[in-house]
Amino acid sequence: MKRLSLILPIAMMAAAPLPALAANAHAEAPAKTRSGASIPFANHGGVWDWRADGNRTVYFEDNHDNWYKAELMGYSPDLPFVEFIALDTRPNGTLDRWSAVYIHGQRYPFVSFEKVDAPPGKHEAKDKAKG
Repeated sequence: MKRLSLILPIAMMAAAPLPALAANAHAEAPAKTRSGASIPFANHGGVWDWRADGNRTVYFEDNHDNWYKAELMGYSPDLPFVEFIALDTRPNGTLDRWSAVYIHGQRYPFVSFEKVDAPPGKHEAKDKAKG
């Protein structure tokens, strides 16, 4: 009986740090994958321009000349050719990771939404203008 009374506290002390480590790992992991990028009032003039890049990527420019890259969850064969896309910003009107676009009536949720310097090709145009 005395052996059990000695082993039990030692086992409890050894197991005690594990939940604390797991809680720290769990708290840090979502912060790394979460992107805080968003365009407020996207449904009221917050989005100034957009550009398609391939079949899964859309670049958005806000009214402050900031660019954002949105990766679509699905493949959209019409994306490189459309002239109009509709934004699904939910009731709060913010374009972010949880938003979506409509292309020819089909809804495409975002996989990611992050701030970038400029869309591809935009850097080259700026460099040529400077030089």
